[in-house]
Amino acid sequence: MDKIKQYIEENKERFLNELFELIRIPSISSLTEHKGDMVRTAEKYKENLLAAGCDKAEVMPTSGNPVVYAEKIIDPEKPTVLVYAHYDVMPVDPVNLWDSEPFEPVIRDGKIYARGADDDKGQGFMHVKAFEALVANDALPVNVKFMIEGEEEIGSVSLGAFCDEHKEMLKADIILVSDTGMIAEDIPAITTGLRGLAYWQVEVTGPNRDLHSGLFGGAVANPINVLAKMIAGMTDENNRVTMPGFYDDVLEASPKERELLNMAPYDEEEYKKAIDVEELDGEKGYTTIERTGIRPSFDVCGIWGGYTGEGAKTVLPSKAYAKISTRLVPDQDHEKIAGMFEDYFTGIAPKSVKVKVESLHGGQAYVCPIDLPAYKAAEKALEQIFNRIPIPVRSGGSIPIISTFEEKLGIKSLLMGFGLESDAIHSPNENYPLNNFYTGIEAITLFYHYFAQEMR
Repeated sequence: MDKIKQYIEENKERFLNELFELIRIPSISSLTEHKGDMVRTAEKYKENLLAAGCDKAEVMPTSGNPVVYAEKIIDPEKPTVLVYAHYDVMPVDPVNLWDSEPFEPVIRDGKIYARGADDDKGQGFMHVKAFEALVANDALPVNVKFMIEGEEEIGSVSLGAFCDEHKEMLKADIILVSDTGMIAEDIPAITTGLRGLAYWQVEVTGPNRDLHSGLFGGAVANPINVLAKMIAGMTDENNRVTMPGFYDDVLEASPKERELLNMAPYDEEEYKKAIDVEELDGEKGYTTIERTGIRPSFDVCGIWGGYTGEGAKTVLPSKAYAKISTRLVPDQDHEKIAGMFEDYFTGIAPKSVKVKVESLHGGQAYVCPIDLPAYKAAEKALEQIFNRIPIPVRSGGSIPIISTFEEKLGIKSLLMGFGLESDAIHSPNENYPLNNFYTGIEAITLFYHYFAQEMR
């Protein structure tokens, strides 16, 4: 593997420049004005995959944004790894909080700052470069396929149908993903679980138009006031969700599982300091690690209505809106929870307003067994790089398509990520350490080496 390491070292600057070309394309999947940028990014990925050594690569249509598919089959009898990544990114708002242009990557203090630097262009591109290093040195030990989509940040709405349509093409022994993180820069982790997700937009309507708050205030229900009260009632004093039946299907972790989970290095003071809060808050009776790994949660992701411009406007608004999400755990079904929430939230509304609930997207929770050959391969690869055995962790985040892969393709996913909590994904000043980018490339090449051994 020394040749591989040398190849990575010799091509570091080129790898970085090629990543920057991808990052500069503002592939924001949630904004329709960037539809053309989605196609441009897909074409750029195709170009990179062909240059890296794929026998074929194509941009394939879906009902939404295209999927980039590529492959190199060295021997049909050998194991096959299907690499999954996404080329779409989150919006950059609020732009004024960025220290540099979101889509013009810069390096400061050994980190790449840009939207998509980590999530998921930086982490996804590591796989292209690891593959290239192996092919260039005639060291690729297994077949490799790539499936890179453009809708992960909006729920992968078209990818399920794509999987149904192309099951034969996507056949593999494992799906390899780097869209997760490590515990610290020197403490590797393999994500063995992801929380599920249900996400809604709610609309509360009061009067048929905005009203003068002096003439009508106190006599007509204010939709913002009502919405705020309804949201406040969704959790109790112990931060448990009050919706009946919400916890019915939660797979409770055993005392032993909780003990193992809490063995992960964790410094509460450092945790609070990193996000600049004096006190943490969450479901009573659980640690922070448990709250973000094995327990469901309820959050308001955005709320608006009425006049929000400069100065004062004495208005009683006609409408109020909120975006609301729940993170779910095994065995909660996101579709069941979505229906329950719609029924419950509309049911608790007073007659003074009308409530509309729209389900935007969702996904199931996912658990990866640690006895898989792919897990053992990743464990060996990371131990070789970091000189310590990686810690299995449950992520608080969601990658809804991962559970869909298992359902539709019958393939487990191995989540070997290199991001850090400080990377500020989805936030202003998203970043990714250069060291993680290059270390990730090397670790992925080692994964292929050990995966081929484990599958013999």
